[in-house]
Amino acid sequence: MKIRLGDIDVGYARAGEGPLAVMVHGLAEDRNSWADVQSRLSDFTTYAYDLRGHGETDLGKARGTLEQLGGDLIAFLEALTGPADCIGYSLGGTVVLWVAARRPDLVTRATVAGTSTVVGRRAAAFFHDRIETIRSDFPAFADLLKEDTRQQLATAGDRLDEVAARRLKAVGTGEGYVNAARAMARLNEHPLTPLLPGIACPVHVIGGEVDTFCPRKAADIMMAALRRGTYREVARAGHLMSVDRPDAYAEAIRNALESNARW
Repeated sequence: MKIRLGDIDVGYARAGEGPLAVMVHGLAEDRNSWADVQSRLSDFTTYAYDLRGHGETDLGKARGTLEQLGGDLIAFLEALTGPADCIGYSLGGTVVLWVAARRPDLVTRATVAGTSTVVGRRAAAFFHDRIETIRSDFPAFADLLKEDTRQQLATAGDRLDEVAARRLKAVGTGEGYVNAARAMARLNEHPLTPLLPGIACPVHVIGGEVDTFCPRKAADIMMAALRRGTYREVARAGHLMSVDRPDAYAEAIRNALESNARW
């Protein structure tokens, strides 16, 4: 399905019946990365959409900012669901937190997995390197994406080829990746962390036990700033929790959706 929102046509998938939840994917992913979670949460009405320049969503007039990506989520909520629980993975988590801070009327509860609200110089350099490689040598970027995927898997290395191919397909021409990577790199000089104390709704933070891309320190920073934050860890999972431990990952999200404030 598609819907026109501002300057872009947005691809999305709807599944299940029940309370509303909107899912926002990570960098080098698309809405299909939520398919397993959506199937496990069939007693919820879930929406998963493709971020700007990913999957089947147009790039539009990309500005490379979290504010624009957050504006896209606001437009999606206003057009399709109204106020809803919002779930974000990695990049998607920063988008959800930004909207929860800026539009509390639209986010009833936030669940963020593998998410960071600030990136260090090394992480910013990583994003800038990937942007440069996409624009200068796309085949080399494809190799880097596969290596990044390998490092984000802790227990499901046997699925590397499958997952890397799926992610490369989601990236398409790479311009959506560039746009989102620029937004993430900006968190080095402009962290999202100062907005967290202003979030009124419950925020459930999920982390992978052995996630090296978004380690426990990132969750600790969020938990120290949030007014109503809780933390849950997925054992033996790397950054790609949905691949390493799909059952435990979906259960952690279910627990968040069924909780008022505490696990």
